[in-house]
Amino acid sequence: MTRVFSEKISTRVTKRPELDRAVTLARELRASGVAVTLVVHEHKRLGRGIDLATLAEELKASEVGLEFLTGELQGQHDPSGVVFTVLAALSGMEREYIRDRTLEGHESARKRGKTIGGVTVADPDMLAMALHYRDQGLSLRDMAAKLVITSGKKKGQHPSPATVMRMLREHDEQATATAEA
Repeated sequence: MTRVFSEKISTRVTKRPELDRAVTLARELRASGVAVTLVVHEHKRLGRGIDLATLAEELKASEVGLEFLTGELQGQHDPSGVVFTVLAALSGMEREYIRDRTLEGHESARKRGKTIGGVTVADPDMLAMALHYRDQGLSLRDMAAKLVITSGKKKGQHPSPATVMRMLREHDEQATATAEA
């Protein structure tokens, strides 16, 4: 029997429902006497650092096998092995290194006058409508569905809920700063 679980959530997120379902099913099947191997595309998709090592130990305790299709840990693994533990720790360090380098790059770009992020799609009219919709109690998703980008390459499209949230947050921060001054 093969069961596929798919999740497009960062490994930094603590709540990963599909991973939780996969691990729960694997443990249940193993408890009923079925040999189970959890197959994952790459170890980085399961977790990094201590989170990966902890999950691997839990799987080992439940006698659930672990196999990676690609990456440094490609193949079947004994999660209590030294190589696995070291690579799990290194992957956690790698994430922090990538994060630090990205933040350094953003800071360097800002100092050179570069804008970080995409092109601004909000305008004063869109902000006014978003504020109106917020006053009516609409969710970010509903607001985004009603708002329309009026210029640029995305003209005629709807902004994302994240864009609406950022626009409202920046408005609120600006209003607070103005009120305090």
